[in-house]
Amino acid sequence: MSQPVQPPNQPQQPYGGRPADGNPYAAGPGAAAPTGNPYGDQPPAPTGNPYGDQPPASTGNPFGNQQGRPAPFGGGAPFAPASPVRNGLALGVLVAFGAAIVASVLYGVLLGSIEREFGYAAIGVGFLVGFAAAKLGGANPVTIAAAAVFSVGAVYFGQLIGYAMVVADAAQVSFSEVFLDHFDTVTRVWKEDADFMRYLFIALGAIAAIGGAKKAN
Repeated sequence: MSQPVQPPNQPQQPYGGRPADGNPYAAGPGAAAPTGNPYGDQPPAPTGNPYGDQPPASTGNPFGNQQGRPAPFGGGAPFAPASPVRNGLALGVLVAFGAAIVASVLYGVLLGSIEREFGYAAIGVGFLVGFAAAKLGGANPVTIAAAAVFSVGAVYFGQLIGYAMVVADAAQVSFSEVFLDHFDTVTRVWKEDADFMRYLFIALGAIAAIGGAKKAN
């Protein structure tokens, strides 16, 4: 029996009789088996950052420095908190007036109790008025001037209160009767007894008011 002779140069069938001619997906002799990547060898896809090597996005501050550019508004808060504005002129004058009344009464009671004057008390009156006025009303020149003027009045009326207390004690009458009903007599006696030291105490009160206002600020 004879066997048919295959034609020369006939390629071997790679998959058992299916011709390779005309099949673009057929593997030729010696071709490597597919490895699961139908698109051939390509560089692996980047992992983590799909946009390639770029500087990481800033977190928390949308206006922070990006790619070396300076951040707007200096990189921090766009606006600084505004400090509260005190309209302390009227408040300072009122505080100076109230402090002068209180200091005047205290000064007069002290003078009437010890029946003598001393400069430290007058300085304390002025310092208290100036310090309170500037502390609550601000270091306004008008406030400081008002404190000095009110300190002069506080020292003066304090001396009158002390005189009235001494006269009331000597006459065995009430203080209110002497101070309210005979106020002109009290002022006349004060003028007759006034000397250089008494006016100096009044001036020291005004100077101390200015010093107290500066100390408060």
